[in-house]
Amino acid sequence: MRTQELKLVYTLLCDDVRIEMGNKISLMGIFQNILVETLPVSLIKFAVINHFEGAGDHQTEVRILAPDRNNVVVSSQPTSVELARGGFTDNVSFFVNVMFPTAGTYWVQTIANDVVLQEFPLIVTDSANAESMRPPEEISETIN
Repeated sequence: MRTQELKLVYTLLCDDVRIEMGNKISLMGIFQNILVETLPVSLIKFAVINHFEGAGDHQTEVRILAPDRNNVVVSSQPTSVELARGGFTDNVSFFVNVMFPTAGTYWVQTIANDVVLQEFPLIVTDSANAESMRPPEEISETIN
């Protein structure tokens, strides 16, 4: 398994994913951070969608790490991704009843063949801590 033959194009977090007619996927409630009234919070359900391009057979996994980056909050089951040369696929990992005990910057990792392809911050905060929590870097978005 050669990870260099697999490219992670993007990752999205959302509340739910549905498969529609024609094999289209519908994403509901796309989010970047979690802001709740009080912590701890248990999210009933959410999904991580990874869009891959490349070739070959690969084992992928999604992990969410605690702010200390040492403890795994939740991990998906390993998933096989098989791509013909120049192919692409979407891989959806569902998570149920995930507990976020404290405010902080959690880390979403996408792993393929035991190599971390991507890691990005997921800020979890409550209204009492919202003012003190800032993203590691400001990102400007334009929606057309």
